[in-house]
Amino acid sequence: MNLNKVDVEKSVLEQYKVILEDWIPSDASIAIAVNYTFIYFRSGHHNFSLSIGSPVPENSIAFKVLHEKKKIDAVMDTSLFDTPYYAIGYPITIDSQLGALVVVLPPLFKIEAPNLYQFLTGKQHEDWIPVPIEQISYIESLQKRTWFYSNKQQYKTAVTLKELQTRLPSTFVRIHRSYIINIFFIKKITRDLTSNFIVHLKDGTELPISQSYINELRGILKF
Repeated sequence: MNLNKVDVEKSVLEQYKVILEDWIPSDASIAIAVNYTFIYFRSGHHNFSLSIGSPVPENSIAFKVLHEKKKIDAVMDTSLFDTPYYAIGYPITIDSQLGALVVVLPPLFKIEAPNLYQFLTGKQHEDWIPVPIEQISYIESLQKRTWFYSNKQQYKTAVTLKELQTRLPSTFVRIHRSYIINIFFIKKITRDLTSNFIVHLKDGTELPISQSYINELRGILKF
């Protein structure tokens, strides 16, 4: 597809938008790609930004739709956006060419997850110890490893932070690219000298809250 013709084709793209707006949340985002290039993007969330004409990343849902020519459901990694989001990709046809329509649902959208983790098995030295989820205060990604903390003890786990975010109970909230916290262990939330938010846990741990996650945390805790 010649990108110089996008203006002419906007009416076709807008038809998809009008149809989708009848059933997707208003804060969802829509992207359309043809020939492994994004030709349309409508952002429903301020953390999302995508340039028209940019190539489709190989590990994205749009790439999988174009490559496999079928509907794809997945949790996106951070190759396209700041945090993992649930998205659905559909194969479509535009000007007789195969395209991919991707709907990215808002951050507070929750996947139905009947198999939530009830415990994590952590490694300490040469021992493996199962720890109930409700006893874990926070989880950290550090130096390409995942660690979790309970009763001031540190444990290493093979489960990635991205997978944990989709399979933890709703009491766990991502506050940073490197941290997920259990809200039951929050003592207070404050601002530092540069007006950045800091969460203080009951065990004395202080963790930064990044701008990418503060709105979601505000929505959950209502502050």
